Amino acid sequence: MNNTNESNNSIVPFTIEEAINESKRCLNCKKPSCKTGCPIENDIPDFINQLSKGNFGEARSIISAKSNLPAVCGRVCPHEKQCEGHCILGKKGAPIKIGKLEQFIADFDAEMKLTRENLPQKTRGNVAVIGSGPAGLTVAGDLAIQGFNVVVYEAEPEPGGILLYGIPEFRLPKDVVRRETKRISELGVNFITSCMVGQDITIDQMLERGYDAVFIGTGTALAKDLDIPGKNLSGIVQSNYFLRMVALYNDSKLNRNEVPVNEGDNVLVIGAGNVAMDASRTALRIGAKNVTVVYRGEIDTISASKIEYDGAVEDGVKFIWNSTPTAYIGDNGKLVGLKVDNANAGSEIIIPADKILIAIGSKPARRIISTTQGIDVNEAGYVITKTRPYGMTTLKGVFAGGDVVHQPATVVLAMKEAKKVVAGIAAYVDAKKLLDL
Repeated sequence: MNNTNESNNSIVPFTIEEAINESKRCLNCKKPSCKTGCPIENDIPDFINQLSKGNFGEARSIISAKSNLPAVCGRVCPHEKQCEGHCILGKKGAPIKIGKLEQFIADFDAEMKLTRENLPQKTRGNVAVIGSGPAGLTVAGDLAIQGFNVVVYEAEPEPGGILLYGIPEFRLPKDVVRRETKRISELGVNFITSCMVGQDITIDQMLERGYDAVFIGTGTALAKDLDIPGKNLSGIVQSNYFLRMVALYNDSKLNRNEVPVNEGDNVLVIGAGNVAMDASRTALRIGAKNVTVVYRGEIDTISASKIEYDGAVEDGVKFIWNSTPTAYIGDNGKLVGLKVDNANAGSEIIIPADKILIAIGSKPARRIISTTQGIDVNEAGYVITKTRPYGMTTLKGVFAGGDVVHQPATVVLAMKEAKKVVAGIAAYVDAKKLLDL
């Protein structure tokens, strides 16, 4: 089944009247805690104030000063932990719905084509960006606005990275991602797709071609396995791979039989982060009979945001807590269940399953690093960077940011880090140009 038009309660848009009425609730605090709760310190009271007056273009301009992806952030940020979680009105249980207001402004602007930046000539330097996820798009857009000529290299056929291939349609519509990447291309950013860096081109070759700096924003593409008996049985699938296959199927680029969950399957999902919630809810939408999340801890220790957990419960996902997987159970090489050490039962139990989706985290792939001499990583495989210039790796002129440097985080946290790296790249290239003179 193809649910490309499906929405959930978190992304149902405001009407104009609803948006203005909601914005009028803002107290316009002298010390806005909502702003400090935002990782990129969006000027939230200012854009809400302009929205309350009906100045939609001005509201969008205020947001644009800090974010190149407002339509994305308005939909997928964990607002209850960030801006909305810090809203003073939250003490009364009714925080301003900042995410939906940001979404409204971005969508209205896109429909009416209100905002267009005054772009400088691209004479400040040449920068290559590897990856077009949140970090790569932020670096590309910010540098373009500052007068840099930017080329983004993306392995997939379309730009967008995890936004396009990892976050389900019901949380983040793909036309929204395509709209945001198109907007960044209109800033003067060029995209080279279907190009695997480390295979089709290396960082050394990029530097030889005249790029003043290279940014690595490839995220954590390598999923972690659960090393227990039976791990080679047929029917055990990484959640990231499953989500990508569904995205391609929904985009009519794959046949239904290539999606690794069949209609009527009993599915277990191991893990309790946002990816686990996305995988479990997507499995139901693709036709699974039952979906159960298996987690080693209690409900209050899950890393998934509350809105994603609540959405999974609402969709019908079941949960088994305090259960540590000890072995996959098979029959003639085919998966039939999962053995877990269940603390509640005080013993091991076997949970039947046709498919198991693993969502226990990911780490950076080594394809790019292994084809470039001089880029150091730590024991976990994350790229080591400096603070001056911010984000530079141990190889001169090569920078990195986002999940490839830190543990996997949210879209907006990747953007926060990327913005700091932008300043480092700009300072480095400016100094390089000055010294070359």
